[in-house]
Formats: sequence, structure tokens, C-alpha cells
Amino acid sequence: MTQQPLNILIIEDNAGLAANIYDYLEASGHYPDAAPDGESGLGLLAINRYDAVVLDWMMPRMDGMTMLARLRGQMKSRIPVIVLTAKDQVEDKIHGFVTGADDYLVKPVALAELEIRLRVLVQRASGAQAEAQVLAVADLRFDLDTLEVTRAGKPLAMTPVRRQLLELLMRRAPGLVRRDELETLIWKDDVPDHDVLRSHMHMLRKAVDGDSSHKLLRTIAGSGYRLGPPDA
Repeated sequence: MTQQPLNILIIEDNAGLAANIYDYLEASGHYPDAAPDGESGLGLLAINRYDAVVLDWMMPRMDGMTMLARLRGQMKSRIPVIVLTAKDQVEDKIHGFVTGADDYLVKPVALAELEIRLRVLVQRASGAQAEAQVLAVADLRFDLDTLEVTRAGKPLAMTPVRRQLLELLMRRAPGLVRRDELETLIWKDDVPDHDVLRSHMHMLRKAVDGDSSHKLLRTIAGSGYRLGPPDA
């Protein structure tokens, strides 16, 4: 059976090792991307969609554990993360898992093993997501079985198009979703010349936020939209 390619972010300051991992994953049919430090990695995770992350520990600007803590805490992301490091002490491994790692590999590592572990983690995460049929952001709920959307328990009226937009925004919350991603989701390769998306997003914001003092849907000028509480 053909296996689906994965979008993998490699966060590693060793350019040679990062290139080896990148080339191996690309040759295996995947779509790798790379960042040289934790700060750059967080930036890419905020604007792009990845299936998993390969994360080095010791890096300049922002080390792997600091980045992982922000990913799990501030960004509330559950993306699978493999920590790849020379730190081989039990205390280090415990620290990695407690911080939010899903797997831990000590360098040097066999690239074939790394790829298999990535596949297993992504499959496991996909199964967990399939079991969770209700998306939730703050007091906003979207039941994927019934297609009912509620805010603070109050049902919200949704058209099919706005429901699609909301689902993507909630799945990526509190990350940024670019305008072109939303347009492609709705219109595929036939995006209208005039700005129909703006109209849909205006009505979606009206439905989701209404008169609430806690606004969830925000426009990021020149980039796209973000769904999440004000402090996200």
C-alpha cells in the first residue's frame, strides 16, 4: 500500500546533519523544511502546516526545550515532535518527555529509523484526532459529527462555506492561516477575481464573536487570519 508523504520540519543548527536528514526524507518522498534554531522554527510553525517536527536540543537563539515548551504552552500545538540530541542521560530524556516530546533519539541516528518513527508518530496522532470529534477553542465548540457550532453553549448559524473556513481555523488555532490557504480550501484552483473571502470572513466573525467582549477571530494584516483567545 502506498504511504502518504509527510511534511516534516527539521529544526537543527548543524547544517551538515540537517542537510543529511533533509536529503534522506526528500528522497523517501516526503516534503522536508528546515530551520537553524528554535526561534526560526516557531516562526515557520506559525505560518505553515507540518505533520511532525525533528527537533535538536542545543541550538543558538532559542534551544529545543525552550521552543518545545512554547509550542506546547503558548501555541497549544500537539504536533508530533521527535527530539534528536547528543544528550543521552536518563534525566535528559525525562526532561524532554515532560516538556512535551513524543519521541527521543540520541545522535548519531540511523535515518531509516528516524523516518519510521516519524511515520508511527504521525499515524498515532491521526488516530487520536479521529477519536476527537469535537473541536474546541476557548468557549467555541464545533461538533464534527453533527456539524453543530456553539459559542458559550449558544448555537451559531453557519453556511457550508463558513463552516469549512471555521473548521480549518479551529484545527490550526491559534496559528495563522494564510489567505491563499483559505481560498484554495473553498475554490480550489478557481479563486474568484474579487475578494469574496473577505465577505465570508466578515460574516464568520459576526457569527463567532457577535457582541462578545472576548473576540476570537482576528485579521493579521497582509497575511491571513488567526482564531484564538486574545492572549494566544
